[in-house]
Amino acid sequence: RHREPGSTRVVARHQTLHGIMLSPPASTVGGVATRAEVRDAGRLVGDSLAGVVRAIGHTHLSMSARTFDAIGPAAAPIRLFHDGLTRGVYATVAGAHAVVPRVGALVAGERPAGDDVEAWSPRSRAARVLGALNGLKGDAVAADYPGLAFPMALRDHLNGGDAEPTRSGLAAAYPNASGRVAVFVHGLCETDRSWWDGAERHHGDPSVSYGALLEADLGFTPAYLRYNSGLAVSDNGRELAALIDDVVAAWPVRVDDLVLIGHSMGGLVARSACHHAELDGRSWAGLVRHVICVGTPHLGAPLERGVHRLVPVLDRVPETRPLAAFLRDRSQGVQDLRHGVFATDGYHVDPDGYLAERRREVPFLAGVTYCFVGATITRDRHHPLGRVMGDLLVTYPSASGSDGHRTIPFEVEHGAHVGGLTHFALLNHPTVYAHLRRWLSPDATSDGVSAM
Repeated sequence: RHREPGSTRVVARHQTLHGIMLSPPASTVGGVATRAEVRDAGRLVGDSLAGVVRAIGHTHLSMSARTFDAIGPAAAPIRLFHDGLTRGVYATVAGAHAVVPRVGALVAGERPAGDDVEAWSPRSRAARVLGALNGLKGDAVAADYPGLAFPMALRDHLNGGDAEPTRSGLAAAYPNASGRVAVFVHGLCETDRSWWDGAERHHGDPSVSYGALLEADLGFTPAYLRYNSGLAVSDNGRELAALIDDVVAAWPVRVDDLVLIGHSMGGLVARSACHHAELDGRSWAGLVRHVICVGTPHLGAPLERGVHRLVPVLDRVPETRPLAAFLRDRSQGVQDLRHGVFATDGYHVDPDGYLAERRREVPFLAGVTYCFVGATITRDRHHPLGRVMGDLLVTYPSASGSDGHRTIPFEVEHGAHVGGLTHFALLNHPTVYAHLRRWLSPDATSDGVSAM
């Protein structure tokens, strides 16, 4: 999809791969945002700026307090005057920073009736920014700035926007739908567009993704999910289970083979969705053949563990308490990456305080093949640097589900190591696709763990 120069009319652009018609993700420009987006963007910017000003004010007062404490009681009158004046100035500046963007957003949001309106979310650059925002602050965004939150939906890359989970909506989004469906679940701070990252570099064609290749090679219809990755993993899993139920019931043809492929957090959400489908007795659980987790932190991510340990340290020092508060307010989705995903609902409220016996691993669906791809920045996963750094965000033991303390029951023949790649390179790489194709081929054979 693209816009013709000098026009607001959207024109479909199709390319072919081995005879399959492809519609690459839209990268439209122009148009104006919806009123809800502009309004909530103004509120978010205002609240953020005001928060920064208040944090600076807190740091200012904390540093001056050390000086006044060193001087002693003799400085009390000056301290009283200084602190009162400082609080008043920062309160005024914070209030102004909160109000101005709101007023600007209200003015910008007003437009004559009939003006062309195109939401920010389908646009490539804006979608990436909103994806990062949803990942880092998704629960707060959903509650306080809903115009900027991503509702969970399969994306309609042919016509733009979300695919309605109805017979007509899915038929329009997937006119060549087959009975083999591959649902792609992106990771934290990503969007459905992330699956095309690196396409030009690796394939010489920006429209190529794992889904396009699986459609051309094995007849799968790719369905790309977009969701608020800042919400709890278990909540997104439950919502995905319900969405897939609606999609399978309304799919244009009978679904015979269902595959879930998740990158990073997306693998956790996919596993959680299968678990909730089984708990709720949803029929689509019996259609799942494979669940493939690519760079998924099944046992947790070291960065989140580090932040979790750092926050109490920062909180002990007055000057760094604003930073501690900021880090403490990271989304529930981010915090869930400290442990991965458990079967017990509500564990994310206080995972460290839960009794160990209540932390049950999310079980695999019976008869379903679960696969994983783990990467290290070194060619040899046993290299000391590779063991410590993993793919820079996820270590190989976490991606493979085994670290000597916890074990996710992947079969050895259904795992693959890819050396020399970083976390986000796993989204679209020929070596990773070779494993996907091998596992999903009707004549797939077990040939052990790859050490590429």
